[in-house]
Amino acid sequence: MRSTAITRTEARRAWIAAQRLDTDEPFGSGPDAVRRAVEHLGYVQIDTINVIERCHHHILFNRIPSYRQSDLHRAQSESKSVFEYWTHALSFIPVSDFHFYLPAMKAHRADPGRWFASVKPGQLRRVMKLVREKGPLSIRDIEDRVLVDKNHEWASRKPSKNALQLAFFNGRLVIAERDGMLKSYELTERHFGWQRMPRPATERQVLDHLVDRALRAQAIVSLDSICHLSAGRKASVLELIERRVRARKLRPVAIEGDDCAYWLRPETLETIAGGGADTAGDKRVHILSPFDPLIIQRKRTAAFFGYDHLFEAYVPAEKRKMGYFTLPVLAGDAIVAAIDLKADRQSNTLQVQAWHWIGAGNDQDHLAAIEDALHRFERFQFAGAKSGRGQFGD
Repeated sequence: MRSTAITRTEARRAWIAAQRLDTDEPFGSGPDAVRRAVEHLGYVQIDTINVIERCHHHILFNRIPSYRQSDLHRAQSESKSVFEYWTHALSFIPVSDFHFYLPAMKAHRADPGRWFASVKPGQLRRVMKLVREKGPLSIRDIEDRVLVDKNHEWASRKPSKNALQLAFFNGRLVIAERDGMLKSYELTERHFGWQRMPRPATERQVLDHLVDRALRAQAIVSLDSICHLSAGRKASVLELIERRVRARKLRPVAIEGDDCAYWLRPETLETIAGGGADTAGDKRVHILSPFDPLIIQRKRTAAFFGYDHLFEAYVPAEKRKMGYFTLPVLAGDAIVAAIDLKADRQSNTLQVQAWHWIGAGNDQDHLAAIEDALHRFERFQFAGAKSGRGQFGD
């Protein structure tokens, strides 16, 4: 089937709409909004960097204006509608998708990999016994008589930490609660109240899930965007896409100036052709996390937005071009600025370390709207703090 040509502007507007960044309150409010947002996006990435609010909260805030950090806690630990597991990174995932991850858990039991080679069977049995008898436990609740040397920067000297993580990746334990980056582990069946684990998805069902998840959250997909950091499945995913194209469930499209192969659903193409994804007049401004789904796949962001994001947290200070933790700014359907922000938790203010205009971004057209967005983000950032006037606050 011949590819239909679409413009870069049409492509990015369709992607923004699929990410629900063109709507004021697409998922409602409260913990159930968290469930709906995570179900729609497929996953929300978790990261440890705490220069500003951590990225999982930041990503949800951009789609749930009334979002508070406690909403995610309640969704994970009370209603139990989301859980943590590995996608391309550690992420929050809807519990409704749990069965798609059971094959990966089984594979991890068969081959834990080099990170867990040091975990002895006795250590694994010990932490499982402790959790079974005492209920949810964090690493702080477990004493290790013998400590070991760290084998990498983020490792622990406690052998029990690796054992807990091994049981987590095996699916025997689930993260029942998170306090910052401190995790409490519980028996999976007991946490969810299951008599037995769900039936694992077949490989074909997993492939269908990956394609459908990408189509829902990206609108226009490529092999890279479907199989982000999972290149081993590309051949199988391509076969599935070709079957759907033959069945006229997918249409190939070509984006101007981009030689990558893309596909979308016929109804998405109809929306584009009818101008239904036109966000040219959209005045919404979002201060995006560098781990936001709109940014994390750097090549895709560059292809759709003409913006190459630089993540320089691990770059020596003297070699940085944009800043330690630079956040792209989406205004309507364009990335117009990149701002290096830092939270000053003593004064409860956001500090602008550097401000860069991108593309057509400029003081006259965008400054006031971006400052208003910073004002909102600062209020969210310090919502739980007893503070006075913020740099962008009232």
